Amino acid sequence: QVQLVESGGGLVQTGGSLELSCAASGRTISSYTMGWFRQAPGKEREFVAAIRLSIKYYSTSVKGRFTISRDHAKNTVYLQMNSLKPEDTAVYYCAADRGSGGYDYSYDYDYWGQGTQVTVSS
Repeated sequence: QVQLVESGGGLVQTGGSLELSCAASGRTISSYTMGWFRQAPGKEREFVAAIRLSIKYYSTSVKGRFTISRDHAKNTVYLQMNSLKPEDTAVYYCAADRGSGGYDYSYDYDYWGQGTQVTVSS
């Protein structure tokens, strides 16, 4: 069993930056695919970014602005978010996948964190 805890959310102005953290416990996640998803009010949960070993994947809406990374020693995954826009406002979730199938759908993932709110003011 893997437990995931996100942190780092908050309120930021348009153009600002935030770094989200996802701390894992219970198992080492170095071999897991780790993903970030987000869900805005009234919308479905959507893929943001994923990292599988050293390969990184991004949605088109965040590519070039967000960076996913991992620290094996800390068993933690990060999402650096730059040039934030009001449309980035959502609850951001961290997820872990034991397998090596897809990476950009919610059903690809086995474990989820509780989410952290990111609000970008215009």
